[in-house]
Amino acid sequence: MIEDKLKELGLTLPEPPAPQANYVTAVQVGSWLYTSGQSCLVDGRIVYQGRVGSDLTLEEGYQAARLTALNLLATIKAQVGDLERIERVVKVLGFVNSDPDFHDQPEVINGASDLLVAVLGERGRHARSALGTNNLPRNIPVEIEMVVKLKED
Repeated sequence: MIEDKLKELGLTLPEPPAPQANYVTAVQVGSWLYTSGQSCLVDGRIVYQGRVGSDLTLEEGYQAARLTALNLLATIKAQVGDLERIERVVKVLGFVNSDPDFHDQPEVINGASDLLVAVLGERGRHARSALGTNNLPRNIPVEIEMVVKLKED
């Protein structure tokens, strides 16, 4: 069970972050779930802030991406009611707020990928893009969205 695996790893799902503008956090179309971009918020507060490579270390960026993956799982649970409905994480798209001389965006987004595989096993393995950008909203270090295939009802 996914919830048991989270407990085994010493993790708890946070409250899913509320939308910060005029959008919804997830849209389900049939057995496909598309999440909006999430970041490293807890109780509406940004936990990590700044550019990776100047304001934050690679390890801090990794932890921000890991926390973001927890928020994505919380969003999925809120949308579909049970994480066991996840058949497969299909795609992860990660953006890293990067210093111009920082080039390790894949290692930052590994924070999310590693967590998804640790929690979901093989169904957490996914296709992925990890992109650097010079700015993200509210100076967050990462923004990640996912596409998930759900088990049929």
